Amino acid sequence: MPERCIVIPAIKKNAVIPDQLVKKLAGVTLMERALNTARSVLAGQHIVVLTDSQEISLMAERAHVRVRWNKDLRFVGLDIVAEMRGLLAELAAEYAHCLILRASCPLLTWVDVEDAWKHYCHTGADGLVTVRKLRQRLWSLRDAGYGGLLDSTENSRLEEKTLVVESRALLIVRLQHLADAARPLVHGRVVPWFLGDRALEIQGYQDWWICERLLAQRHVVFVVAGWPAIGMGHVYRALMLAHEITSHKVSFVCTRESELAVERIAERDYPITRQGEEDLAATVLAQRPDLVINDILNTDVGYMQALAGVRCVNFEDEGSGAAKARLVINALYEDTPASAGLCCGSAYFCLRDEFLNAVRNPFRPEPKTLLITFGGTDQRDCSRRVLDIVEPLARGAQMSIRLVVGPGYAHRQAMEDHIRRLNNPLVTFAWATNVMSRMMEGADLAICSAGRTVYELAHMRIPAMVLATHEREARHTFARPRNGFAFVGLMDKVSDLKIRNVFLAMCNNARRRRFWERQNSLDFTHNKARVVGMIQDILQE
Repeated sequence: MPERCIVIPAIKKNAVIPDQLVKKLAGVTLMERALNTARSVLAGQHIVVLTDSQEISLMAERAHVRVRWNKDLRFVGLDIVAEMRGLLAELAAEYAHCLILRASCPLLTWVDVEDAWKHYCHTGADGLVTVRKLRQRLWSLRDAGYGGLLDSTENSRLEEKTLVVESRALLIVRLQHLADAARPLVHGRVVPWFLGDRALEIQGYQDWWICERLLAQRHVVFVVAGWPAIGMGHVYRALMLAHEITSHKVSFVCTRESELAVERIAERDYPITRQGEEDLAATVLAQRPDLVINDILNTDVGYMQALAGVRCVNFEDEGSGAAKARLVINALYEDTPASAGLCCGSAYFCLRDEFLNAVRNPFRPEPKTLLITFGGTDQRDCSRRVLDIVEPLARGAQMSIRLVVGPGYAHRQAMEDHIRRLNNPLVTFAWATNVMSRMMEGADLAICSAGRTVYELAHMRIPAMVLATHEREARHTFARPRNGFAFVGLMDKVSDLKIRNVFLAMCNNARRRRFWERQNSLDFTHNKARVVGMIQDILQE
């Protein structure tokens, strides 16, 4: 005797939406989806469609499955086993078990069916029903008002309950219990199988709309790197873009070294996988992505070739693998010639939402507030060196100093002790702030590294002197006088005297006004929408 069969009840009269079973949902009819799922589990001769529709009967025949057609068929109750008692009793002579698959739950996959079957067999149960959890408060109508359905007394407090309700996606029954008409329908032990989000059943137009969008959903995987040596800019940009992709599944893969990135992403509750001993490409492909967004600096040919079957969008990529990406966006490299699939320059810099509503700084005749910030990690503690150089000058000019460091800054305690010894009430210290735009509001001048911060400063109209913390940053040519910045050079090659002199020059009101006016003409507010639109277009190809 064959072990199992699948029955698909497809009663057109019971549809909640006209022609529900034969209307296309995300390009495929509900009936076709159910047949495809069933045929992924069993061969056609072990699948039976029970229907009252000639149209559905024809679809089933063309799919090479068995059909039971009765134009007068109609289900009147919710107990599907009772409604199909006759057919199931017949099948009991051929099969040991029956899987009842409902077409009205289109999110169910063949993997779900097989997992449920394995659980059913492992437990030795006589039946399995797919269920989902609901956390609800139940009420019942009593006279003129509502009372708690679960109350034991009239005055007891209504309690919140976790309920388990049936999802009419899949039901498994042991057919020997149905062969004898004298036996009750409920016989033996029935185990639950929790489906989660895929338990959604179409019971109206709203469910149809939701299922259509879920079926069109794709998996976007952000591959990011973030540790003290390279900073956290890649992580912050990836999180910003992930927040914009709301119609698709989003998850993250972090490189092996990126413990700091994992911590930051975990705070946002995105699914994260950290690379293990395997190659990075193997970690990424294990997520089964439809689109990979690489924000890991330069990629190599081997990595990109391993992802050849997946569309890729790469950020800040000048590596040998960049040519194999569908799109490369190098916003920080102003001087790179643009080409097909390569977008460069500040027109593609994505501004975080917190800056869109921030108050951009007016020009103030005398600088009163200096901002010092060197990114999310500042591995070489540039903040400490710059503070020691400019603090005496700022103190003499009665200029307040806002020193801002990121979550990867490893010298926090030493810096706090140092500021305490300075005994300057005009110096404030902020660690791991989530509101950088607030730190920039009211600032007249800044000293910073040459990363993404310079674009945010330009948006906020804050002229700044810029010190590159490594060779790669020195190639970010946006931070130049034409955009309101005095580029001092590479930190390791710049003397304290030069930093001091450039700072004094930046305090000159005439120069500062020229720089402020140049920044006043810049606008990055629509760039993120442009970049996200480009990503969405590739995802929909």
